[in-house]
Amino acid sequence: MEHGKVELYHGSGQIVEFPEIRKTRYTKDFSWGFYCTKSYEQAYRWAGRKHGQGIVNVYSYVENEKLNIKKFENMCDEWLDFIIACRSGQPHDYDIVIGAMANDQVYNYIADYIDGALTREQFWVLAKFKYPTHQINFCTDQALACLTYRGYEEVTP
Repeated sequence: MEHGKVELYHGSGQIVEFPEIRKTRYTKDFSWGFYCTKSYEQAYRWAGRKHGQGIVNVYSYVENEKLNIKKFENMCDEWLDFIIACRSGQPHDYDIVIGAMANDQVYNYIADYIDGALTREQFWVLAKFKYPTHQINFCTDQALACLTYRGYEEVTP
């Protein structure tokens, strides 16, 4: 791969040659957008788990330094607060957000923290043993322009 180009994957039930930002009823970790990962295994599992006969879409990504990009290097207090804000519907003005994904287990801990059932310290004790997964959310059309569709592979159950 040429310098600065990264391969990304999107697990889905369909071929997504032209990604788009869809606003749904519920916001995700980094709000609305088009989510990818640099982990092929993660995309494969996602496509199979959600869709059975799924598709792993493949893209190349070249970062545009003119965009407003937020990178979380690890799970930290700022990451946790950002996810809580996004999941509660607060907008942000980033074009791209990159960081760990709150998997189902971690998200349950986040919900418990929001509800007051866990303190922040208790949250981190539980969450630190969960292997973080990777996600990159393309939040604007300018961000989507950084992606080039490369093809797909079928997921067999």
